[in-house]
Amino acid sequence: MCIRDRVRTLVGSVLAAASLMVPLGLLGSSTAASAATPSSTTCTGTSATPGSLPGGTYTSVSVTGVCEVNAGQVTVTGDVTVASGASLVAAFANNDVGGTGTSGLTVDGNIDVDSGATLLLGCEALHFACVDDPNQNNPTLNSPDAVMGSIDATDALGVVVHSTTIGGDAIQSSGGGGPSCTPSGIFALFGSPVYSDYEDNTIGGNLRVTGLTSCWFGALRNHIGGSDTFTDNTMTDPDAMENLTNQIAGNLLCSGNSPAIQYGDSSEDVTPSEPNVVGGFATGQCAFSVEQPRPCLLYTSRCV
Repeated sequence: MCIRDRVRTLVGSVLAAASLMVPLGLLGSSTAASAATPSSTTCTGTSATPGSLPGGTYTSVSVTGVCEVNAGQVTVTGDVTVASGASLVAAFANNDVGGTGTSGLTVDGNIDVDSGATLLLGCEALHFACVDDPNQNNPTLNSPDAVMGSIDATDALGVVVHSTTIGGDAIQSSGGGGPSCTPSGIFALFGSPVYSDYEDNTIGGNLRVTGLTSCWFGALRNHIGGSDTFTDNTMTDPDAMENLTNQIAGNLLCSGNSPAIQYGDSSEDVTPSEPNVVGGFATGQCAFSVEQPRPCLLYTSRCV
């Protein structure tokens, strides 16, 4: 099993396990006021007692601790800022703190992810189970989120985005968990290596990841209106740098990545993966004539 599948299993099953539900505050603790009248708000908390952002409309949201979007649909007319070292977990399908209805996040502006911060945005039954899907296989538990502006992460610990519509760009520069696969930050709560991942998203602008140093990175099944750029990223796992099955209207640009961008082993996943479809041109490590095949797997004796 590749580290991508190990990570997905860890995040989906351990976050949903009863032993972790209490530390993550899934029974609900609210540190932000209700937004009957739109206003700015701050959501804070700790890994032991996270804040819960109540459903409603806000002009802006500042996340200064561990914050969960698990109490209804949240609309932010301005920007969301995930402050240095903070974590925003918007990967719940239902109103988990009580009552009926769904949970999700719509941001009319941008999401800014600061140094050492973590963003978990969106969830889907097929590839990244929602936190409140204990069996990881309920096809009705999905939370597609939306960001009308851009996602901009600078020196962030990790950015994991699934099933999200992004009107502008998704830009991640530098940061990561460092040159190891040792869990840290919020990833340590579920025993996962630090990683970043973009899957099943619709991105109106560009997807650009540069200077990231972490354990694993993936970009799969995204529809990208602009170009897809990966440069100077370093991953510890040799089976990282999986970039495939993306529909790219612009160009696919890759250089200076270690390991080189490669097809990976996602063909073992529930959805077989295919090469990228590129409307423009592909260069460097992503040029179709030089893209690396799957390396030997870390956790088996097979080499394909």
